[in-house]
Amino acid sequence: MALTDAQMTDCRRFMGYPLVGTTQPINGNQDITYMAFGMIEMSLYTRLTTLTATEEAIVVSYLTTLNTLELAITSASDNLDTDEASVWKHNKNEVSDREGLFDMWRRRMCAFFGIAPGPGLSGGGVLTLSRA
Repeated sequence: MALTDAQMTDCRRFMGYPLVGTTQPINGNQDITYMAFGMIEMSLYTRLTTLTATEEAIVVSYLTTLNTLELAITSASDNLDTDEASVWKHNKNEVSDREGLFDMWRRRMCAFFGIAPGPGLSGGGVLTLSRA
């Protein structure tokens, strides 16, 4: 079973790469993100569409974890109005702590794919290869 379009979009965004848009169809030969494996150049699209069943299961596990962590960041806003209640004290660093954990897992997924984090992943760089 192959990754769905939504899962491939989530992979791109979690790895910090921009949307591809609809101006040109994305395929193995036309992409905005490429990676190198030794002497072989491969588009991210090609990599996402040629996963083994075992690799795909791991990617789906990453996506499940990342979606949960992302939701936890947005849910943290529920506690932003409370600084102290009885003996409970709000962690003033909750959002940044959650973002740090989220970004750590995003980087782990990039490492699993063998690609540098994209520009949307703070501190990440763009891996660019010239297309002749």
